[in-house]
Amino acid sequence: MGEYCLCLTFNSGESGVADLSELVRSIPNASPLRDPEEFRRVYLDEWPTLAWPCGFDLAPEYAYWLATGKKLSWQLDTTTKPASAVVLDRAR
Repeated sequence: MGEYCLCLTFNSGESGVADLSELVRSIPNASPLRDPEEFRRVYLDEWPTLAWPCGFDLAPEYAYWLATGKKLSWQLDTTTKPASAVVLDRAR
C-alpha cells in the first residue's frame, strides 16, 4: 500500500483502502501526519472516528467514501441514518 493508506473494514462488511495522501499533503492540520511514524499512530476513538494523537481526525463517512468510492445511504436519502462504524485492519 501507499505511504498514507489505511485498509479499513466497515460494519456493512465492505472494506477497502483509503488513500489519505492528498489530504495529508494539503490540509494544514494534518501536517504532523507527514511523518510516517505519526501516521502509523492512528486509532479509533469512541465515535468511532479515525484519529491521531496530534489531534487530527477523519469522519467515518469520509473514510468510507475514500475506501469504497460510495456515499452512505443516509447521505443520499435523508430519511435513513445507519451506523457507519469502521475498524482498522492492522493485519495487512
